[in-house]
Amino acid sequence: MDITAQIKKNLISRIKDSKDLNFLNALQTIFDSSEQALYQLSTNQQSSIETGRNEIKEGKFHNNDEVISEMRKWLKK
Repeated sequence: MDITAQIKKNLISRIKDSKDLNFLNALQTIFDSSEQALYQLSTNQQSSIETGRNEIKEGKFHNNDEVISEMRKWLKK
């Protein structure tokens, strides 16, 4: 077993056995902060997301069933 696998196994075991809420909350904070770094969005991406959210609020969207139906019609042509 490589060192990474050993560390993961050890951490999983310690987390499963822990009853210390402060310890578990600290781990949760570490995981949350490391995940946030993965999702650094550019200004353009943030703007696009905001535009999409506004369109949804205004009802400017199609549900999944509508899209699938449209695609099936298009594929039959």
